[in-house]
Amino acid sequence: MKKAAAFAAALLLLVGCAPGDDGVVVLGAASTRALNGSLAELSPAPLEFFNAGSSTLVQQLADGSPGDVLITADEATMDAALAQGLVADPRVVATNTLVMVVPQGNPAGIRGVGDLGPDTALVLCDEQVPCGAVSRRLIDAGGWEVHPVSLEHAVSDVLGKVVSGEADAGWVYRTDAVAAGDRVEVIDLPGAANHPNSLVAAATTTARDAAEARAFVDLLTSAEMTPVWKNHGFTPTR
Repeated sequence: MKKAAAFAAALLLLVGCAPGDDGVVVLGAASTRALNGSLAELSPAPLEFFNAGSSTLVQQLADGSPGDVLITADEATMDAALAQGLVADPRVVATNTLVMVVPQGNPAGIRGVGDLGPDTALVLCDEQVPCGAVSRRLIDAGGWEVHPVSLEHAVSDVLGKVVSGEADAGWVYRTDAVAAGDRVEVIDLPGAANHPNSLVAAATTTARDAAEARAFVDLLTSAEMTPVWKNHGFTPTR
C-alpha cells in the first residue's frame, strides 16, 4: 500500500509538470539527479527533469506519462523498457558503483560490513530497483549476513535517511556520496568494483521530437560530458 501511494504521488507530480511544446523531458534514474544542472547548461534545448527509481520511470512510461528520454541505472531495467516498445536504440553512457555511507561523525562506529549487526539501522534499496539488485549481488558474492530495517525504492531515499540520522548506514552509489559531500562519510564495499551498474539512455518511442531526443542522448556520450561524469563520481564510457 505504501509503495502504491508513493507511485501515485510520483505520477501526479509528473503529470502536474507536463511539458510545453519545446524542450526535452528527461526521465532520469534517481542517481542522475546531481547531473541536472550541468545537463541544463550543456543542452541547446530546454530540459525538464523527473527523477525517480528506474523501475518507477519505466512503469510511468508504460502507463502513458510524458517523457522524451529515459535514463536507467542498469541495463536490465532498460531492457524491460525496450521489450515493451517504450524506447529505441539504448546506449550505455556511464557506469557507477556502490559504497556504504554513514552520517557525519559515524555515531554507530561502523568501519566495514562486519560491523553491520542485527541492531544496526541499515537501509538498502529494494531489489526491484537497480541499486537494490546490485546490493543483492554484493551480499551474495561476499556471503554477508545483513539485516536492513528498510528497503527503499530510490537510492536518493536511502541517502536521505542516512543524512537525516534516521539510519546508521546505507548503501548508495558513489555518485550519491559525492553529491552529499561532508554530510556523510564513505566506506568502500569489498568487491563493489566487480559489480558496476551501467547507466543506459534512450529516446522514448513517444518522444515529441525524436531527433531532439536522440541529440540529447548523443550529448551524454560527448567529450563535453566527460568531465561532468567524472566530477560527479561516474565513469564515462567515452
